[in-house]
Amino acid sequence: MEVEQTALPGIGLRHEFTTRSGRRIGIVSHRTGRRDLVIYDPTDPDRACETVKLNDEEADALCELLGAPRIVQRLNALHREVEGLVSLQLPILPGTSYDGRPMGEARVRTRTGASIVAVVRAGQVFASPGPDFVFAGDDVVVVVGSPESTAAVADILTNG
Repeated sequence: MEVEQTALPGIGLRHEFTTRSGRRIGIVSHRTGRRDLVIYDPTDPDRACETVKLNDEEADALCELLGAPRIVQRLNALHREVEGLVSLQLPILPGTSYDGRPMGEARVRTRTGASIVAVVRAGQVFASPGPDFVFAGDDVVVVVGSPESTAAVADILTNG
C-alpha cells in the first residue's frame, strides 16, 4: 500500500492512499492535534465529498478499532511463515516489579532476543512501544520470539 505524505504549511500533514476499489482516503493531521478523516469524490480525486473532524479521543478510538485486529492478523500471518516463532500475551500484575516502571528497564530484547510488539491497556493498543513507555498494572504485553525467549520474558516480567 502506497501512502502519500504532503506537508500543509501552517496546517500540518496530509496522508493519502487509494483503496483497491479505487476510493481515495486521507488523514489531515493538524498542528493543533485535531485529525480530519477525508473521503474523496470517486469521480474527482481532488474534491473531498466527506470530511469527519476527530478529536484526540476519537482518533485514538478509530486507531484502536482498525489497528488491534491488524496487529493480530499480521502476527498470525508471521507465525504461519516463520516456523518456531511464537507470541505470548503477558499480564503486568498490579504491584509486581514492573508495575510503574519504564519498559526499557526490563531490557527484554537485549536479555532474551524477544520483542515487545504491543501493550494493551484498558482496551487501547499501544503498538511498538518505546523504551520510555511505562508499564501499569493490568497491562497486557504482547511478546514475539522463540518459545525459549518469550518464556524468558515472562520470567523477567513476573520475577524481575
